[in-house]
Amino acid sequence: MIQRNNIWSNIDWITVLLYLVLVFMGWFNIYAAVYDTDHQSIFDISQRYGKQLLWIGAGVALAIIIMSIETNFYVFFSYAIYGVMVSLLLLVLLIANEVNGARSWLEIGGFKLQPSEFAKFATALALARYMSTFDFKLKNFKSLAIMALIIFTPAALILLQNDTGSALVYFSFVLVLFREGLSGLVLFLGTLVATLFILALILSKLTLILVLLGAAALIYLILNPKFSQYFKILVFFATGILLSFLLNAILGKKYELGDIIIFGSILGSLVTLVYSLIKKFKNYAIISLFFLGSVLFSISVDYTFNNILESHHQVRIKELLGLESNPYGAGYHVNQSKIAIGSGGMWGKGYLNGTQTKFNFVPEQSTDFIFCTVGEEWGFAGTFVVIALFVFFLSRLVWLAERQRSVFSRIYGYSVAIILFFHFVVNIGMTIGIMPVIGIPLPFFSYGGSSLWSFTILLFIFIRLDASRLENFRDSRNT
Repeated sequence: MIQRNNIWSNIDWITVLLYLVLVFMGWFNIYAAVYDTDHQSIFDISQRYGKQLLWIGAGVALAIIIMSIETNFYVFFSYAIYGVMVSLLLLVLLIANEVNGARSWLEIGGFKLQPSEFAKFATALALARYMSTFDFKLKNFKSLAIMALIIFTPAALILLQNDTGSALVYFSFVLVLFREGLSGLVLFLGTLVATLFILALILSKLTLILVLLGAAALIYLILNPKFSQYFKILVFFATGILLSFLLNAILGKKYELGDIIIFGSILGSLVTLVYSLIKKFKNYAIISLFFLGSVLFSISVDYTFNNILESHHQVRIKELLGLESNPYGAGYHVNQSKIAIGSGGMWGKGYLNGTQTKFNFVPEQSTDFIFCTVGEEWGFAGTFVVIALFVFFLSRLVWLAERQRSVFSRIYGYSVAIILFFHFVVNIGMTIGIMPVIGIPLPFFSYGGSSLWSFTILLFIFIRLDASRLENFRDSRNT
C-alpha cells in the first residue's frame, strides 16, 4: 500500500532557501556586472539583469510544476526524457547555427535554447534508473558498458558541437559510481592518467620516456628482487632499443633520439609481456601492459594536442601549465579576472563601484566570469561568503542523498551534487587561474536562461524525490 504524504510539508526548505539566496545573489551581481547609468532600473527587461529576472520567475514556476508531479513520473519516464534530450543534441548538429565557434543552440521563435545544459538532468535520471534495476551489477562488464553508453553518448554529441566545456561535465558522473561501490583503483588510475597527460605536455619525448623507463624498472625490481629475472627484462629492453637504433641507421637516420627510444621501449615491453605470460609472471605482465599503455597514451596525447585540439584550447592549456604567457592574447581573460578579484582587497570596492567590470576589462563578466564581480565589489569577505554558501549547499545535497530510502533517489541525488560541484570548482578555478578556461557557468549566478532552468530542474527533481522519500513508490531495488 502506498503511503501518501503532504509533499509541501516534507520539502527540505533549507535547500530551497539556499537556492533562492544563490539565485538572487547572482541576479544582483549580474546587475552590477553590466550596470549602465542609462538603464538604472534593475527591472529593465531590455538589459541582461531584467531578462535574468524573467528567467528567475520562470524558474520558480518550473520548480512549482516539478514539485506538483508524482515521483513515479521521473522514474518511469527517465529513459524517455533521456531519449528526447539526445534527439535534441542530434538536432543541434543538423540545424543549429555556429555561435562563438560552437554549434550548441536551438533557436525557437527568437528564443535560444541550449540542449547540452538540459541533457545533464536527463542523463542523471537515466543513470539512476539503470543503476537501480535488479540486474545491475557494478562489477559486471555489461553493466559498465551500458553505464558508459548512457554517460558518454551525450558527451560525444556535445564534443561534436565543439562545446568541450559542457562535454567535460559529463565525465563527473563517474564520481557517482564510487558511492555505489566502484573500486578506488579506478580513481587512482584516473589520477595517474591525468598526471601522465600533463607530463606528456610539459616534458620532451626523450625526458618522458626516460621517466617512464625509470619508473617501470623500479617497479619491476620491487616486485621481484631476484637479479636473474630482472637482468633478463633489462636485456629485453636494451635489445629493443638497440634494434631501434639499428633500424634507424638502415633507414638513413630519419628519426629523432626520443622517437628511437620510444620505439625500442615498445619492442622491449612487448617481448617482456610475452615472456611474462609464458612464464606466468602475472605482476610482470601487468607492469609491461601498464608501461606499454603509458607510452601509447603519451604518444596519443601529443598527437591529439597538436593535431585535433582547437588552437585556442591549446593556447589556454599552455597558459595554465606555464608553457606560454601572453596576458594580452589567450591569457587576457584570466589575467583581467585575477586583476579584478585581487583589486577587491579584503572588503571590496563596494556595490556598483567595480572599475574592472564597469569598463569591460573582464570579458564575459556576467556569464562565465561573474565571480570577478563578486571579488572586485565584495572583496575577500564576499567571495568567502559565496564559496561558504556553495559548500554548505553541496554538503546539504550529499546529506539529503544519503538519507534516501530508494537507490534511484540516492543515485540521482549524488548526480545532482557532483554536477553542481564540478561547475562550482571549475568555474571559480577558471577565474583565479588554476583551471583552464573551458566556458562553463557558475550555477545560479551566471547570466543565461538555459543554464538557470537546467540547474533548477536538476535540483528540484531531487527535492521532489526527497520530499517523498517516506512513500513506498516503486523502485527496482532497495537500498
